[in-house]
Amino acid sequence: MSVPGWLAVHDRDGAIAEAFGALSRRQAIHAAAGVTAAAAVHGLTADAQAAPSSDRGDVAVLNYALTLEYVQAAFYSEAERGGALRGPLAEQARVVGAHERAHVTAFRRVLGTQAVAVPRFDFRGTTEEPEAFRKTAVAFEDLAVAAYKDQIPLLRQPAFLAAAVAIHSVEARHAAWIRRLAGVLPAAHAFDEPLPRAEVTRLVASTRFVVSRPRTSGTSAPRLTG
Repeated sequence: MSVPGWLAVHDRDGAIAEAFGALSRRQAIHAAAGVTAAAAVHGLTADAQAAPSSDRGDVAVLNYALTLEYVQAAFYSEAERGGALRGPLAEQARVVGAHERAHVTAFRRVLGTQAVAVPRFDFRGTTEEPEAFRKTAVAFEDLAVAAYKDQIPLLRQPAFLAAAVAIHSVEARHAAWIRRLAGVLPAAHAFDEPLPRAEVTRLVASTRFVVSRPRTSGTSAPRLTG
């Protein structure tokens, strides 16, 4: 699996391709194995168009967005707790992390008992070193913006649509901020393309960040997990 063209054009040193490394279909499925991981992937793959004119359709879209917010909130929260970041990068993680956690809270409040459960994560050291964090954050933020752009038109209830649009614009600001810190042009094109749900699901699975249980290594202390 390759990085989409709209994202690869900014991948000057292969950073994004590394963050979203290609896996075979079998490997991606294996990476998502386990009860908790399967629940997270279900949140990404549920059919949002099964009942586009009903509450059920909107709930599916919101759960999909919630799953993406879970990933981002855990990633930034772990980076904050780890303390490996300094200066502007640490500030970005702190501010954006607070935003992502607020997005999670908002979606869970709207969805109530219909909200998908938070999965477990192993970010495989990407929160423990500034350059790895920066590269992964660029990929995450661009992915979120493109995913929202694809799904927002499916929402039917005005209140849900207004909330999603409000979050989408903030995600775009996040993407511009981390791109600037990474030395990548914040807005390279006049128009952005949406990214279909199936492609987003494959990319998230390919990271192997969603796990059935946190990974440990021998007798050493386990890495932080979201």
